[in-house]
Amino acid sequence: MNPATIVKHKLSWDLERFQIGKIIRAVTLPIVGLVLFLGVWHWGAQQVDTSLGTFPGPQDVYEQWNNLVDEHQAENLRAAAFYERQDARHERQLAQDPNTELRFREYNRRPTFFDQIWTSLGTVMTGFFLATAIAIPLGIVIGLSNTTYRALNPIIQIFKPVSPLAWLPLVTMVVSAVYVTDDPLFAKSFVTSVITVALCSIWPTMINTAVGTASVNSDLLNVSRVLRLNWLSHVKTIVLPSAIPMMFTGLRLSLGIAWMVLIAAEMLAQNPGLGKFVWDEFQNGSSDSLGRICMAVLMIGFIGFLLDRALLFLQSWVNWDKSAVVR
Repeated sequence: MNPATIVKHKLSWDLERFQIGKIIRAVTLPIVGLVLFLGVWHWGAQQVDTSLGTFPGPQDVYEQWNNLVDEHQAENLRAAAFYERQDARHERQLAQDPNTELRFREYNRRPTFFDQIWTSLGTVMTGFFLATAIAIPLGIVIGLSNTTYRALNPIIQIFKPVSPLAWLPLVTMVVSAVYVTDDPLFAKSFVTSVITVALCSIWPTMINTAVGTASVNSDLLNVSRVLRLNWLSHVKTIVLPSAIPMMFTGLRLSLGIAWMVLIAAEMLAQNPGLGKFVWDEFQNGSSDSLGRICMAVLMIGFIGFLLDRALLFLQSWVNWDKSAVVR
């Protein structure tokens, strides 16, 4: 074997070893961190005694997860049995009188933990899309117009740090006064939560969109002038592609804020969802309540992580510059 072949094989082996080491680190380090976290949690939980007993450790929370799954499955079985009985009753009525008018009733389902997860997701996405629909166009206008920026910047800086706990009473009063109807399409608590989420999550997207819009490369601006693009074509062709990285950074920040705000809003507005689940368990004060609250906290964090990953994936799909995606 000549020296060139030996060097080639050695470089190939070094590359394979580097890749294998990289994969091992990518797999083992998160596992080590998770194991350490569970160990510290297990030890620390045993040191804390509350009015409801010892603080729940990982095993207790896992047991409550199983209980929540069982409750959800039991509620599904009750719903299925209800509709089976209704169908059987309708069959008997039709057998006696084919022209009889059948009465259909909806099962009065008791919301389970998983039902409330979907409710929270629907609420937060409604508030997030409402905030996005306002923040992106306004951010583009602010970024393109220095006059608009100077006019709106004081308002943005004043309202940006306001806590959702401060917004919620005001929003509740306004919704109660304005949203008055005998047949409401949405519950007032839902509308209150959505508006509160939108008010608190609008700012990161607006600010980052404005910064991205104002930071368009001067060469691209010159191209737009040479081609004599109108305002709409300029925004669509030049501004938006350049501002996408900053825009998605704002969207990810806004979605994280929206998810955090939602839990507090659901607690105080008593809107069905994970926030209300946590509050109800706290008020319940049973021996299982702490474990269920811990389970809800873990689920809230896990869903927040998935939402952020989903936006990151969407950014990598729509962004022309793949290197601009922040991981």
